[in-house]
Amino acid sequence: MKYVVGARGSQLSIAQTNWVIDELKKANPDAEYEIKTITTKGDTDNRPLFTIDQKGIFEKEIDKAVALKEIDFAVHSLKDVPSELDENLILACIPKREAVNDVFISPDGSSLDSIKPGAVIGTSSLRRAVQVSRKRPDVTVKPIRGNIETRIKKISGDNYDAIVLAKAGITRLGLDVKHTELSTDDFSPSPGQGAIAIVARADDSQTIEMLKRIEDADSRLEIEAERTLSDFVDSGCRFPVGAYAKSNDSDITLTVTAFSVDGKQSLHVSKTGDKNNPKSLGKSAGEELRKKGVNDLALNWREKVEEWNKT
Repeated sequence: MKYVVGARGSQLSIAQTNWVIDELKKANPDAEYEIKTITTKGDTDNRPLFTIDQKGIFEKEIDKAVALKEIDFAVHSLKDVPSELDENLILACIPKREAVNDVFISPDGSSLDSIKPGAVIGTSSLRRAVQVSRKRPDVTVKPIRGNIETRIKKISGDNYDAIVLAKAGITRLGLDVKHTELSTDDFSPSPGQGAIAIVARADDSQTIEMLKRIEDADSRLEIEAERTLSDFVDSGCRFPVGAYAKSNDSDITLTVTAFSVDGKQSLHVSKTGDKNNPKSLGKSAGEELRKKGVNDLALNWREKVEEWNKT
């Protein structure tokens, strides 16, 4: 049996897809896999991500190819996949998640704590931008686009002194680059960070059964808690909420952080619930965030993003 796998053409996407294929070959040694690269809106639009008012900018075209049976399944970074998929599609598999934390990269190995005042820090994420500013109000944070290798090269030029990235990206690419790890206490990750999502047609039971062989149950439960929370407060690229779920034998703990647009206010919620009911936990955490005023923070973010869109 031969499967055609859809992915973006970026080096990270190809690396993730090859990792998935390697895992699938272990579980399905007789199957063959071919990668078909597909260009998405996010690949061609060079604006900072938080100014693009569209969900699924890195996956829509690929998932359309799945629905049209041009490919058998698609491999995505899970945080790029909207919770609402086409009715003909299903999030068929979530393999074992990579590290969820962010890293700080600078040419001389400086950490966020030690880098010089006035340094310019690049990030593609509003969430990271605010967290950097809270930790180091004496540095300047600027948007940066491009794939991971491109961003790393930019710190060797004149415009950026350092960047903040997800650790999972440099791990999957196998990059040997000096970095310092940022704790999830100070840098609460994006919901779904470090996870891979595999999308298939809902009626393709054979492909779904094959993909389920590399499913990681704990990763699925953690993601469901995080994404339910994210949907409940309507977060995303334009209103950043950090969320990180961790499961043990019987429980799952969801830790959530939201910030005001200037970083001066923050809301923090941590809840533990039944491991087998992660969506209830996500909703419960969302309800507590609402009680604490998260909607007011969200409104201010949207106003600020509109200002940035006009500049």
